[in-house]
Amino acid sequence: MNFERLLEQDKAGKVEKKEFDDSLAERDLSSAEHSLESGDYDWALSIAYNAVLQAGRALMFNLGYRPKGKDQHRTVFEFLEICSIDQELTDYFNSIRKIRHAAVYDTADSVSGQTAKETIEQARSFVQKIRTFVQKIRTEK
Repeated sequence: MNFERLLEQDKAGKVEKKEFDDSLAERDLSSAEHSLESGDYDWALSIAYNAVLQAGRALMFNLGYRPKGKDQHRTVFEFLEICSIDQELTDYFNSIRKIRHAAVYDTADSVSGQTAKETIEQARSFVQKIRTFVQKIRTEK
């Protein structure tokens, strides 16, 4: 995995490696489920997206990097793309990033229940794939 491009573009910086901690992602997945159950689909999608973002950030820190600059969310997804964990899910959540932005900042009640439910399911899957990726790295050391 070569993260030099992100470093050269000043999108990421090197930091001391940290133990992988997905507790924020787990918290967000649980909160997303509660929002879905209460019918708050905009927030359910937003929180599910945040779960993936938190897992991606935890992976970055685990590998000794952190996002920098104004487009940190986008940088996390570029990082996940370089890791090649799951290109389809990376693309999916990069598109959810834009939907989330509109739901949070522009248009209330713009997310359907089905879209929120699907996003939570995909988030669970992607967070698990990130965990598996971390376990694989640990065993290869």
